Amino acid sequence: MTKVKVLIVDDSALIRQFISVALSATSDLEVVGEAVDPHDARDKIKELNPDVITLDVEMPKMNGISFLANLMRLRPMPVVMVSTLTAKASVVTLNALELGAVDFVEKPNAGLSGDMSEFTREVQDKVRMASKANVTQLQNSPKRVNKHSAPIAANSLRYPHIVALGASTGGTEAIKNLLSTYPAGGPPIVVAQHIPKNFSASFAQRLNDTCAIDAVEAKHNQPIVSGTVYIAPGGYHLTIRETNNGLYCWLDQTEKVNRHRPSVDVLFESVVERVPNHRAIGVLLTGMGADGAQGLLKMRDSGYYTIAQDEATSVVWGMPGTAVKLGAACEVLPVQKIAGRLGRVPSARQIAQNAF
Repeated sequence: MTKVKVLIVDDSALIRQFISVALSATSDLEVVGEAVDPHDARDKIKELNPDVITLDVEMPKMNGISFLANLMRLRPMPVVMVSTLTAKASVVTLNALELGAVDFVEKPNAGLSGDMSEFTREVQDKVRMASKANVTQLQNSPKRVNKHSAPIAANSLRYPHIVALGASTGGTEAIKNLLSTYPAGGPPIVVAQHIPKNFSASFAQRLNDTCAIDAVEAKHNQPIVSGTVYIAPGGYHLTIRETNNGLYCWLDQTEKVNRHRPSVDVLFESVVERVPNHRAIGVLLTGMGADGAQGLLKMRDSGYYTIAQDEATSVVWGMPGTAVKLGAACEVLPVQKIAGRLGRVPSARQIAQNAF
């Protein structure tokens, strides 16, 4: 078996050791070298030809973001960022994802007070996944959209349906790509993106700054209205509740599902339970694993219109690929074409006959 070759780039000897021990515990991942700064990394990339790089953000001589920008311009390759989970770090890490990093992991606690088993599993999974990622899709980020330049849909406050959307690895950029052509007054979208605490607010703000539609981090018992995207806060499940006055966001911290909170399956299943008359569309985008596939299948089996992102435009075709294999998707589309399908819900006859 050919092992995945990994170069660790971090100025902290302790962090390099943590990552090296985690990756060396597997049979399919091999640490071929360590670099203490971007200049050292540049030489070792040429020498060792790694398959994946783990990259720190703050380093001497050149920060990780500047190095990543140069790397993706000159020699695109899979990169997993190693980041602290702070509000400030979240902005920098989102910049890294925008530049082409595949994913990020939380930097382990230097005092060993954290759960190293969780870090070990996460860095193993994400490096393994990064080695198979479609890196070219990470370099197709759309340009910013002026808030007033996109067409506003007619009767924008009277849309009779919502869109429930799930994503994981590669999802922050895929969602931004989808929303880049979404009308300012379009149907509301509720999003379960696998993302940690402190990152979801920054992600929502970034969408709000770059897309025509408004984007917010969802709040508990917040009414759902047209022209708004609601991002599940990291660490919370987002579900839908219905009252006589309409639909509302509902947040809770019940047990993780598929190792995630927010979980896409939890969101999709709540749509089936709470949104009557098939007044919803389910969308499953790029991501590692299978979260959302069963929920999307439940939506389709219950008569809802469902869409999965295609393999060619997915960074990782895990979640949507599993959904497609299950027969959960009414349509399989490139991410650039999904927005155009969200303005109306096909009739039950059209769904049954695949006539959209």
